[in-house]
Amino acid sequence: MIYIVDFGSQVTQLIARRVREASVYCEIISNKNLLHKIKDTKPTGIIFSGGPASVHKSRTPKIDKKIFSLNIPILGICYGMQLIVHQLGGRVEISKEREFGKTLITHTHKSKLFQNIKLKNKQHYVWMSHGDKAIKLPNDFTTIAKSKNSKFVGIENKKLNIYGLQFHPEVVHTYQGEKIIKNFIINICKTKPTWSMQNYLKTQVAKIKIKVKKNHVICGLSGGVDSMVTAAIISRAINKQLTCIYVDTGLMRLNETEEVQNLFKKYFKSKLITVNAKNRFFTSLKGVFDPEKKRKIIGNLFIKIFNAESCKISKAKFLAQGTIYPDIIESQSFHGGPTSVIKSHHNVGGLPKEMKLGLVEPLQELFKDEVRRLGKELKLPKEFIQRHPFPGPGLGIRILSDITKDKVRMLQHADKIYIDEIKAANLYNEIWQAFAVLLPVRTVGVMGDQRSYEFVCGLRAVTSVDGMTADFYPFNGEFLSKVSTRIINEVKGINRVVYDTTSKPPGTIEWE
Repeated sequence: MIYIVDFGSQVTQLIARRVREASVYCEIISNKNLLHKIKDTKPTGIIFSGGPASVHKSRTPKIDKKIFSLNIPILGICYGMQLIVHQLGGRVEISKEREFGKTLITHTHKSKLFQNIKLKNKQHYVWMSHGDKAIKLPNDFTTIAKSKNSKFVGIENKKLNIYGLQFHPEVVHTYQGEKIIKNFIINICKTKPTWSMQNYLKTQVAKIKIKVKKNHVICGLSGGVDSMVTAAIISRAINKQLTCIYVDTGLMRLNETEEVQNLFKKYFKSKLITVNAKNRFFTSLKGVFDPEKKRKIIGNLFIKIFNAESCKISKAKFLAQGTIYPDIIESQSFHGGPTSVIKSHHNVGGLPKEMKLGLVEPLQELFKDEVRRLGKELKLPKEFIQRHPFPGPGLGIRILSDITKDKVRMLQHADKIYIDEIKAANLYNEIWQAFAVLLPVRTVGVMGDQRSYEFVCGLRAVTSVDGMTADFYPFNGEFLSKVSTRIINEVKGINRVVYDTTSKPPGTIEWE
């Protein structure tokens, strides 16, 4: 177990991903409950993340000094290193020469932290992002790396087993950064690399059996990766004690309902209830343009329908949810103390109090890529495991105007053509997310020597690691021309296609 203390860095989750990639389990926690967590589960190591605060200012997050005397190896990154220096008697000040981005550093002493790092003239490039710097080290600390503007870029105290890095080893821009993190958790912390999906699957199946016993579980199925893997692991544990409910909102991808039903029949031994609620959703959304209103209408009606079906299953004692680890991290206020509140758009939520259902959340310790690996371990088909993310409100927020059956038909077919061409070009797994949107404008066109006045279809495709930042995918002109021609020729109602070249930030991945 490695604990990662979050001080507000935008890339804290990347630290956790690097640790998991080294086959070691880790958790992201608050600085305020670190001491309590250590008493509860003694970790083999602790990593302090970076953050936007300055240690020399008041009311910035600190660490209980008792942590430093527990003989647990510690690695401080950026703000985490500055905090170590500050709290152990060194000095940190605002730097006249701030360092942001790619920076060349020089190794000054051998260290276990830099073991097996390939260097040229004792130098390599790292990624910096700091305005403060250490100007005096605490007693018994030595420098192991420096840069042009700072002589304390890497520090260590072998006696206390405490290390610090002014740069970010977790980001891909740092040369062999993942090896530096691995050196810390494996060579310094002596952590055994036993974290694997095979072990996780066995453990979760056993936990579900113990928790559920002979009772029944309800699971909301959406067709997405998280809900499918959740249902699959619970089905493996308790088989017919699981009932899945799939609500067809009419806002799903083309043929999605049939695909989900066929997959369930082939791979699951549990019961599936499919509710055809298309007309109810179309009626409720009639004349609604505002995206937030659409979200609320879709979410509330989904919950109402799901609740009605759930109440029919009187023997149910548990509700399964596809909550994943980033959902929990994002819903916690690390500077104000963790909370167990989960963001409502990720889960069913809103169940009647009288149902008094316990929760089963077998994915709550996993990142998205780990969920996909677990799906592979469960032998689910690749076309479902590798699926791009799909929003809870479905096509309701990809039609940028009021929703009608005809608009849904147009968008479903355009999106299907787009995704099929991406797959045919062997590009699907290179792209984080790709989809079509129907714009709220019509344009003049010429089709068959006649004037047309029809809708515009927007195409979006981005590359990303975790969805927090993203770049548009650079399709070549030939590919875009082929997709555009097919959509205009095959989808009645669309006469123009455009491609979105906005990155995130400043834009978002979805349009609404």
